Amino acid sequence: MILLSLEKAVDGYVVFEDFIYNPLLERPVKKSELAQALKRLREHGLVELVSDEKLVFRITDKGREKAVLASFLKEDEKWDGKWRLVIFDIPEKRRLARDVLRRKLKKWGFVHFQQSVWGTKKNCTKELRSFIKGVGIEDWVMVVESNNIGR
Repeated sequence: MILLSLEKAVDGYVVFEDFIYNPLLERPVKKSELAQALKRLREHGLVELVSDEKLVFRITDKGREKAVLASFLKEDEKWDGKWRLVIFDIPEKRRLARDVLRRKLKKWGFVHFQQSVWGTKKNCTKELRSFIKGVGIEDWVMVVESNNIGR
């Protein structure tokens, strides 16, 4: 949950004290528990300490990817009736990025509709756009939300 909180924060930065009152956490967290959890996340390279003085933490690219994966794998959400479509036309010179995107979409459980069009029922538009921007392919990828998809 800490990674998801950081991922949803503006620019991925959160001050230690703000975690304690974070509405995304399921219950109030003791400072000692939070410190231990953040220590483990730092050891695994998922977060980094930006300011020792103010105890400001930032999610790393590795942490963001793990948070995005966790949000995609959550099964407890009820479908809101909207499909999230990823439509892309990534040039050949960026083939590696295109292959990475395709592998991630498969891993996240997206359905392959047709050439370069994938979809999911999961509410993940923000996470998708964040991932796409992080990979640097936003010029060639479109994310669409729609409740009117048919063949």
